[in-house]
Amino acid sequence: MDVQLLGGAREIGRSAILIDDTLLLDFGMDSGNPPAFPIGDVDPDAVVVSHGHLDHVGSVPTLLSGDARPQIHWTQPTYDLTMVLARDTLKLHRGSYDCPFTEAELARVAEVSETHGYERTFDAAGYEITFFDAGHVPGSAHVLVNDGETRLLYTGDFHTEEQRLLDGTTARPDADVVLCESTYSDVTRPPRPEIEREFAESLRTTIWEGGTVVVPAFGIGRTQEVLCICEEHDLECYVDGMGKRVTELFLRDANRGFLRDPDLLRRAKGNARFVDGRDGQRRRIAEQNTVIVTTSGMLHGGPAMTYVPAIRSHPTNKIAMTGYQVEGTPGRDLLETGSAEIDGRMMPVSAQVEQYDFSAHADRDGVRAFLESYADATVLINHGDRCEGFAAELRADGYDATAPELGERIGV
Repeated sequence: MDVQLLGGAREIGRSAILIDDTLLLDFGMDSGNPPAFPIGDVDPDAVVVSHGHLDHVGSVPTLLSGDARPQIHWTQPTYDLTMVLARDTLKLHRGSYDCPFTEAELARVAEVSETHGYERTFDAAGYEITFFDAGHVPGSAHVLVNDGETRLLYTGDFHTEEQRLLDGTTARPDADVVLCESTYSDVTRPPRPEIEREFAESLRTTIWEGGTVVVPAFGIGRTQEVLCICEEHDLECYVDGMGKRVTELFLRDANRGFLRDPDLLRRAKGNARFVDGRDGQRRRIAEQNTVIVTTSGMLHGGPAMTYVPAIRSHPTNKIAMTGYQVEGTPGRDLLETGSAEIDGRMMPVSAQVEQYDFSAHADRDGVRAFLESYADATVLINHGDRCEGFAAELRADGYDATAPELGERIGV
């Protein structure tokens, strides 16, 4: 089996793995400025997608240009999330060279889509493929590829700890080769319940003191996690941005079975008030003693551009970040300097700023625990900022581990 990383090699973003030049695993994009896309010119027979985040699916519609019509395999939530993200990409980049695909190419996605459940083997491009629950976001999958001689396990993104939406992954299928993500291979975080308690107590304290809390959150997964925490801790909240559509998407009949507790998310939706998108309404909400869960998670767009300026001047108010802030984003600047460029203006922030690690990726202990089942396998490390360093640590512990370079072909 020949493996080539066209993206996600020694980096986070634009994940794309080509197997024997015929089977493509993921085809994402890096949404930086400017965006970055997988390298090379590919024409796969089939595509298998691990989960519905932009860095794994953002370039998929480009595969349907011209006469190309490869079958695309994914779970139902991943298909639904891909369509939401793709429509947002078209809207954001309409008329811009930064958009990698057209309306016509997006429309073709439904024609070639084939959805699958977990642990049900199917054929794609002559390989046997099986999805296993990866515990990352609803519908996320480890992908097992079997050519009859070699069994390759592509972990996709995964989490080993229970979240509100999902159980942690327990799948450990037999594999000769493991292509493993390493996003948080250098981070050890406290137990999830401890982080949740601190978060809820902080929000409640701000409300008691008469303040407003803005919670910037990614629309897929993170927003729904925060809504569930608010419901469990009896905190009223508003929800704005992409997270509204995604919450409704997860509660569709076809997707409820991918949730750990769909009734909890249903109650969380009932506890939240959905904002209809008018800036006047947003400014009035920002004057209330309440919690506002809104995109974007790194403060580079979305309704947060209204809420943050509205609450920034009063030290009783709070901005509670819920995820990693990439270097160079307004969210990172706010954490490090107390100021950020919001909607084109540099703004000092007097409100309290806190950060909570609600990542849906396994931390260092989780990744190491996962790999314990594959001590005798070939391990390829990808999707991380320190892939080479982590691979070296694994080799020191007896693993056959490497971190392929971008474009490198590896025979396994």
